[in-house]
Amino acid sequence: MGEPRMTMPTRAVLAAFMARPADEHYGLEVSEAAGLAPGSIYPILIRLEQCGWLESRWEDIDTRAEGRPARRYYRLSEKGADAVPAALARANGRLRRGTPTLRPQGGSA
Repeated sequence: MGEPRMTMPTRAVLAAFMARPADEHYGLEVSEAAGLAPGSIYPILIRLEQCGWLESRWEDIDTRAEGRPARRYYRLSEKGADAVPAALARANGRLRRGTPTLRPQGGSA
């Protein structure tokens, strides 16, 4: 799979990973850092993993002792660490270049 579509939510998720690129992050942590609803980030995380930009693993815990379910941790892969900065720069550049200029109404053109 090639580069994912760089929607605003995808960029927010990637920016959350780039804030601490060497760390592992679990879903709720990513959603809070990205400012997105928890349920909306999982499809993004799946797409980013499918394109090879993220790697994931399940936490190895005793769920009874911890009193919570195991978390799935995500981190940037080597491919992602190489690709994400340039992809974000391209996406942000397109956003700036694609912003329409507002012109006053009623004047002569």
